[in-house]
Amino acid sequence: MPRSKKSKARGGDKCPQAQGKTQSCGGAQAIATAEEESTTSSLQCEDITQSLPGAESCSTSRERQRVPTIATTALFSYTRSCEAFNGQSKYRALAYEVPPFTETPGTDCLTRKPSFLEQFLLYKYKMKQLMMKEDILKIIHQSHHDRFAEILKRASERIELVFAVDLKEVDSVVPCYNLISKLKLPNNGRVRGGRGLPKTGLLMNLLGMIFLKGNCAAEEDIWKYLGTMRVYAGRKHFIFGEPRKLITKDLVRLKYLEYRQVANSDPPRYEFLWGPKAHLETSKMKVLEFLAKVNDAVPSDFPAYYEEALQDEEEKAQGMHAAKPDTTVKVSTPPRGHAQYYHPTHKEVCEVFTPSQENITSQ
Repeated sequence: MPRSKKSKARGGDKCPQAQGKTQSCGGAQAIATAEEESTTSSLQCEDITQSLPGAESCSTSRERQRVPTIATTALFSYTRSCEAFNGQSKYRALAYEVPPFTETPGTDCLTRKPSFLEQFLLYKYKMKQLMMKEDILKIIHQSHHDRFAEILKRASERIELVFAVDLKEVDSVVPCYNLISKLKLPNNGRVRGGRGLPKTGLLMNLLGMIFLKGNCAAEEDIWKYLGTMRVYAGRKHFIFGEPRKLITKDLVRLKYLEYRQVANSDPPRYEFLWGPKAHLETSKMKVLEFLAKVNDAVPSDFPAYYEEALQDEEEKAQGMHAAKPDTTVKVSTPPRGHAQYYHPTHKEVCEVFTPSQENITSQ
């Protein structure tokens, strides 16, 4: 790293002692760190993309198909920037004390990425606190309060692409928001109890990679992909904890992933497939839509995978229709020529006109 960048990084240590504008350098450092690392991760991402089906197999039989890339660059950048933000947060008592967002004249507040607002929303999620509108307004410069909805939408969309959570308003009387996991993972996407950041984005990316690899991904390909984000087996990650336990134990136990040995492999090799819970809560089309957003595209831009996703949707619809119970009331039609009147049986007539034993006793 150049010496000038090192001096800027060291300058961040002065933040706790400074007041006013200098308080915002924690968010600025997070932004700088993410932007600095994004170039490296994009190069690493090319290796993963080239190994996907469609990069080779599709080109041999027909024109080369476009293959959606996994959210490696964005997730890697967020990993680095969140680490920086996480390190700075210890100097603030609570998120309510986060300093106002400051920017130089001429800066477009809608193009800063990742913005301090995104880090603030993730911090509130991590602490299991609702995002109050009045606190969000403290992050946005006063001159941009009239664009609150647009700025919040931009921030929530980027968080959605990385962590697969949706920003939803949970109270309109006292305006506040929360990040909700797209899949029904325990503890709103955290998987384990307590505080923490969502694991849903990682799971959606794993499901996407399995889909792109022909619905079955070799374990070595999974770890190669995760290595581009500096996520390694056996090394604790500040978002995902111990990744091997999360992927091969927790997500398998929760039935979102299937982890099995490759048949007749010696030495034994393992592969990942979608688990039954993943098939129940999402679909190939939803995962493709997620990957398409990451690529700033639409699902139909990837014809080979789009056709497979459409077929999957049709099969699911047919399965649901077949499993739906027949609630049609069938009424027997009397033979032709007979009056369509109800004829009581002899027993029913007797019960109506014969006095009960109770009435006879009373008389």
